[in-house]
Amino acid sequence: MTPAISVVIVDDEPLAREKLRRLFEADRGFEVVGEAGDGEGAIRVIAATRPMLVCLDIRLPGLSGLDVLRRADPRPAAVIFTTAYDQFAVSAFELAAVDYLLKPFSRDRFLAAVERARVWIAAANGDPASDRLREVTGAGYLTRLFVRERGMVRPLRTSKVQHLEANDDYVTVHAEGARFDMEITMATLEGRLDPACFLRIHRRFIINMDHVTSIAPIDGSRFEVKMRDGTVLGVSRQRSRILRERGC
Repeated sequence: MTPAISVVIVDDEPLAREKLRRLFEADRGFEVVGEAGDGEGAIRVIAATRPMLVCLDIRLPGLSGLDVLRRADPRPAAVIFTTAYDQFAVSAFELAAVDYLLKPFSRDRFLAAVERARVWIAAANGDPASDRLREVTGAGYLTRLFVRERGMVRPLRTSKVQHLEANDDYVTVHAEGARFDMEITMATLEGRLDPACFLRIHRRFIINMDHVTSIAPIDGSRFEVKMRDGTVLGVSRQRSRILRERGC
């Protein structure tokens, strides 16, 4: 029998913690091992219980939930942020949160989040069944990015993303004829995108294959891809071999 996933709940509102506890207790696959109502308490509980999953409010007395995650040792395998404020969504994503529940959230929305967490944790533990579970449920992969636009946070569906470009310690998202910068590494983002759609073609570029109009050889060992908006991107020699193996 698979061991239950250990959970810590962090929220400064007792009623909110009680609601989350009831939701988790309804699923035998999870076990609540600790709770905290402030940032410093959260760090202590995480260190003492070493949970696999933390449900973490963002606005807390003392340290914020974002600060808690940055300082947590050990860092939990999965984190679901819960908050009434959507302006923190980008920061939560940049810290590789599994999901971001905006209060008040429904039971169905909660179940979707914990299913992503379940798959995320299975993958972190090297469970080979997690790959098949991702195929069936679609869980674990991002369906939207939270990007900043004109001082606001905008949810952007990953299906709208044409390609991603690495620029030092941030990534530029090219979508719908616009550019959005995200403070995240390409490696972190690549691991959360569905490989059935997204392909790394160069250390600088990840493309959405659904936005590719043509793939053409440029010499004996390399390809270039043309995107729907006319952008032409070079494919590295190593990645060109992968495209060849796919029959290009």
